[in-house]
Amino acid sequence: MTPESSNTETYQYFVTCPKGMEQLLADELTQLQAEAVRLTVAGVSCEGDKALGYRICLWSRLGSRVLQRLTEAPVTTADSLYDAVQSIDWLSHLRPSGTLSVDFNGRTDDIRNTHFGALKVKDAIVDQIRAATGQRPEIDKQQPELRINVHLARGKVAISLDLSGESLHRRGYRSKTGEAPMKENLAAAVLMRAGWHKGDVSCLVDPMCGSATLLTEAALIYLNIAPGLYRHQYGFMRWPDFDRTLWQQLLDEAKALESAGRQNQTLRLIGSDQDAQVIAAAKENVRRAKLEDWIELETQEMTQVKRPEGVEKGLLITNPPYGERLGETGQLMFLYKQLGQLMRTEFYAWQAAVLTTDIALSRVMGLKAHKDYQLFNGALESRLFLFDIFAERPESSQPATSVVLSETAQMFANRLQKNLKNLRKWVKQESIECYRVYDADIPEYAVAVDIYGDQVLVQEYQAPGSIDPVKAFNRLSEAVTATGVVLDKKPHQVILKQRKRQQGTDQYQRQNDTGNFFVVQEQGCRLRVNLHDYLDTGLFLDHRPVRRRIQMLASGKDMLNLFCYTGAATVHAAVGGAKSTTSVDMSATYLEWAKQNLLLNQADLSQHLLIREDCFKWLKTPENGSL
Repeated sequence: MTPESSNTETYQYFVTCPKGMEQLLADELTQLQAEAVRLTVAGVSCEGDKALGYRICLWSRLGSRVLQRLTEAPVTTADSLYDAVQSIDWLSHLRPSGTLSVDFNGRTDDIRNTHFGALKVKDAIVDQIRAATGQRPEIDKQQPELRINVHLARGKVAISLDLSGESLHRRGYRSKTGEAPMKENLAAAVLMRAGWHKGDVSCLVDPMCGSATLLTEAALIYLNIAPGLYRHQYGFMRWPDFDRTLWQQLLDEAKALESAGRQNQTLRLIGSDQDAQVIAAAKENVRRAKLEDWIELETQEMTQVKRPEGVEKGLLITNPPYGERLGETGQLMFLYKQLGQLMRTEFYAWQAAVLTTDIALSRVMGLKAHKDYQLFNGALESRLFLFDIFAERPESSQPATSVVLSETAQMFANRLQKNLKNLRKWVKQESIECYRVYDADIPEYAVAVDIYGDQVLVQEYQAPGSIDPVKAFNRLSEAVTATGVVLDKKPHQVILKQRKRQQGTDQYQRQNDTGNFFVVQEQGCRLRVNLHDYLDTGLFLDHRPVRRRIQMLASGKDMLNLFCYTGAATVHAAVGGAKSTTSVDMSATYLEWAKQNLLLNQADLSQHLLIREDCFKWLKTPENGSL
């Protein structure tokens, strides 16, 4: 039931939204009883009473800002902009000593930047109020009583008041987010495009849930909870004409619907993520939204996710990682391939929705989308793919007892097997556990395969831009599979990286934080390596002849190791009987690694100095330059 407003005036509203959501927002505004609904790029205009503006702020899951239009006027110069602003009675909207801010966008030949335009608007408002009252309002960009939006385009200015204050996507329940967070209104749009709002299914799974935004928005939609209930402040609350009684009626109605929705016992929302800290933050967000009774969260690898027991139909929905910071393209393709396998083997007969920024990644999943939509996360263009997963679990989805290689993959496997056989005697003579067994011998398989003890590192040579990324990935996937077969390794023993030229301090940047160090042997030396966390492993295989030579010549000598990295050469010198060593590097991380390597070999650290310094600066000091 809609509360009656004593103010029967009709207002013009413009509700902004990210691109791609306009039709969804128009449908939502129609349901909220808006009239004269019209779509434009990144927004929807409509008409209604004062209650409609309040209701949009409280109930819109898709909007960003709610603007109440005051006037439109032709504007080409700064003076005409001033006059347009002065035509509005500002004392009906703002106290004489109140605060305001101006959001200005657009330009003309006379108004060339937004700062100048905003300043002209502010001057017009202040001049009018000062002339009428002798007082003047002040600018407050953080918490203004009145936020004014001015849009100038094609010789016309639109001047509006911002009812929302902060963007509506900031619901108030999310205090913590993971990396690359999804905005709440985008999450709501994804869910609606996937049909979640229809209520056909009551179980939803997100195997890479991050800060649980999709799960939380799914709960709010299903339980009919107004997303604005978690917020305590809106822009209109400090206006002179704020109708407190009307707002309280709307709040009471929303709280009654919330109370009824929270009686639902059928809803089940399940989320997981491999990062325990991300899950901890997600649990805090869910707690703030008071949705712990419906949302289950667990720290878990995506490949370990299982179909909820007894649930025949549901919705799997997720926004997997993307971007260079979150992973190389090759690694992301393996993630998407695993996601496709998970969908086929565990979630047959379900529906699925995957939001991604890279269409090539979606092709790797091996499923054909029946629908896709363009959406935007800020300025980042994304694509939402919808899938109907086949109704019955096929026999081919059952775990295979053996791996069948394609004809070309078998060629790679044969070459790898041949190389291993040829190297076997040499490896034994050298007393080593780390060596390269394959280096792009076959052009179609441009990878390097290095053995480190009982683990294998497969490094992909980045394919040229002219190569279809999916085709390149399929070859890479075959190489990884064949490597595991030939070397008899389990999946977790085969690590994939992408080889690329290192620039600047790239070598020193941590890529992961697994802490998976293990010890390998080389010519009587014990050395720590890590195949996961850094671009390099801690041991350069092609430096072995030099290290061996150092070990042979070191007895009784002092050794200086500049740019020492993890100190492998220093260890060889110490094991070879060096009188002393001095190792210099600018990285504290690698100096600590060098220290641990020396301790592994029972070296006396008082005879083996580790110095953190720029090597060139260190050499220029008088006492060191004479060494």
